[in-house]
Amino acid sequence: MSSSIEGDPSDDLRVTPPKTWATGLPAVTHALEYSLGQTSPRRTALTLLNINQPKGIDCPGCAWPEPAPGKRHMNEYCENGAKHINDEATSRRVTREFFREHSIAELGGASDYWLNQQGRLTEPMVKRPGGTHYEPIGWDEALGLLAGELRGLDSPDEALFYVSGRLNNEAAFLLQLFARAYGTNNLPDCSNMCHESSGSAMSQTLGIGKGSVSLDDIHHADLIFVVGQNPGTNHPRMLSALEETKRNGGQVVAVNTLPEAGLMRFKHPQKARGLIGRGTPIADQFLHIRAGGDLALFQALNLLLLEAEDAAPGTVLDHAFIRTHTTGFEEFAAHARKTDWADVLTATGLSREEIQEVFERVLSSEKVIVCWAMGLTQHKHGVPTIREVVNFLLARGNIGRPGAGVCPVRGHSNVQGDRTMGVWEQMPQEFLDALEAEFGFTPPAHHGLDAVNSIRAMDEGRAKVFLGVAGNFVRATPDSAVTEAAMRTCRLTAHISTKLNRSHTVCGDTALILPTLGRSDRDVQATGEQFVTVEDSMSDVHASRGKLPPASPHLLSEVAIIARLARLTLGEEPEIPWEQFEADYGTVRDRISRVVPGFEDFNARVAVPGGFTLPNPVNQGVFPTPSGKAVFTCNDFTMPQVPEGHLLLQTLRSHDQWNTVWYAPNDRYRGIHDARRVVLVNPADLAELGLADRDTVDLVSVWHDGRERRAENFRVVAYPASRGSAAAYYPETNVLVPLDSVADISNCPTSKGVVVRLERAPVTGEERSEPWAG
Repeated sequence: MSSSIEGDPSDDLRVTPPKTWATGLPAVTHALEYSLGQTSPRRTALTLLNINQPKGIDCPGCAWPEPAPGKRHMNEYCENGAKHINDEATSRRVTREFFREHSIAELGGASDYWLNQQGRLTEPMVKRPGGTHYEPIGWDEALGLLAGELRGLDSPDEALFYVSGRLNNEAAFLLQLFARAYGTNNLPDCSNMCHESSGSAMSQTLGIGKGSVSLDDIHHADLIFVVGQNPGTNHPRMLSALEETKRNGGQVVAVNTLPEAGLMRFKHPQKARGLIGRGTPIADQFLHIRAGGDLALFQALNLLLLEAEDAAPGTVLDHAFIRTHTTGFEEFAAHARKTDWADVLTATGLSREEIQEVFERVLSSEKVIVCWAMGLTQHKHGVPTIREVVNFLLARGNIGRPGAGVCPVRGHSNVQGDRTMGVWEQMPQEFLDALEAEFGFTPPAHHGLDAVNSIRAMDEGRAKVFLGVAGNFVRATPDSAVTEAAMRTCRLTAHISTKLNRSHTVCGDTALILPTLGRSDRDVQATGEQFVTVEDSMSDVHASRGKLPPASPHLLSEVAIIARLARLTLGEEPEIPWEQFEADYGTVRDRISRVVPGFEDFNARVAVPGGFTLPNPVNQGVFPTPSGKAVFTCNDFTMPQVPEGHLLLQTLRSHDQWNTVWYAPNDRYRGIHDARRVVLVNPADLAELGLADRDTVDLVSVWHDGRERRAENFRVVAYPASRGSAAAYYPETNVLVPLDSVADISNCPTSKGVVVRLERAPVTGEERSEPWAG
């Protein structure tokens, strides 16, 4: 192997017209091509025939639920799920020889793609103080080194325990148990950066931070709003559910700053009509909204509901539901009547006629669901926007009944389960009391640090040890330069990982790579083969069983790593049976059943094919708010303020990408090929800015702290983005998101609302194009 980074792709932009449909035969072809490029036909068949099956492997990709056993297709996965699981199941390996030949500095100059493509990690590695390379280290020494650093801190709050949504329930429960027995609530997680606004808004209004709908509700809704969300790329199996909605007579309204192919037309790859036919039109109406205009849209719809009720009393609002189950309606109604249509039209960029058309669909629908994702949550006013969505649903009783409700669509397989298991810096006292009763120690009561505040703590020297579990922290977080500088101040950084990523190249004085089993690997412990569990975004809990031989005999499971580390760090106090937990995951589930509400008799219930669904009190008419009722809220009108000559940037994922890792430099639904450093801008905005299609620009973030944040050498592509906005791929543009630019209340980074200016840069490279003619 050469000592230089070879095969790292460079941008060679080619543009074709955006697609007007998604999936079909090309999705099957791309999934198989990538899978077979990673591993053998036999291993590919083994993973694909077992993914998302009742006794198989839960997809390590998105958190969209599976149909009930007996209703699942034998190929119950999407293109990106197939890529993701076979990316994990790859036959490529990263060995000690690789680390000997590549310095950490050299690896730090490689792309996310190149790092990921090197394959699975095979043994623990350490970077010693002053070292330039990683070198092998045994498990006992590695965990002893980390435990020693933890024991040597002046305060437990100088340690951070970060969790990604890939972690299973058993390991997540043990990690939070370890952190709290150690003495800290510093449990930042990926929800802090994505859906924290959803949890904040729903907890305030409904008393629970989870969605209230099931797949059956989706199938039988009269009207579904899909807001700030791209199912065709981020959770393609949602399109199958929306197709069922349409076939049952329901309607879909898409609300987005970009037209998304999957919401135009869906060709189901597992049905003949999807392979050879035209497929199914999904969205009955597309609202091409301005970035950040969703609050104004739902305020307008709520005003129209009140006015329609005035015109025909007793026929529009659900007064019995409002009277019995809610509080604050009169204040909400008075506030909503002050909505100004000029403000609404300015904020949304929509016409009065478009909004009226949507409203007519609302009036003709008894069962309404609103689905959303980061297009709502990652704005400064994300929490008020989601509260206004809840107002909209409460007004007609569309909460807690079949075919209706709130549906935040979370993006990683067990991100909701991790939170349920206690991975949160603000777990309620009831959970902490249950831990104390079960394990005999008093957990710390003060709130810990979330992701943004963890970066600040490292930067200021208040946090000195960082443990990341199943994630890529430095590429998932905002303000990349600030984050990386903060990480380098640590005495020790450690990452429990399956594959190489950028976070491994951003080291504290000492750095550890702790390689772990993947979701697809068989997990055999002292008592025999183990399984783990996950919770999807609709609160279904089910088992996942690996099928492949582990990538290396030197790998430990996440449960084993956490249990051994806890034992070395804590000793015998408090008395927690870490060895027993490592040997038999069923003993972990027994403890979960006594601590976490809804998990009673966990082992028996999860043994049933398909698992079980956690109870949602909202669906029983119970709202765990201080008043015991759902809360109408008054949300002041606001919209992003963008200076003249600037645009509002949203960071997004390409189609050939999962979270921070891209599998190819393409975004074929949007017509972008062989390039990542691309910014999509409306042609009219380009003309106003004096720029032309394919110009090379630097993206410069505008923020009040005076610090320049710049992403260099991006190619402008004229694209049907909403006016005043721009879109570009993360993690390349995370550098532009200021650490202090966060959503009110939730502290979620505002990655969908970054004010930027486009500065001309020297032209580099050549492009081939078939320009969009829209």
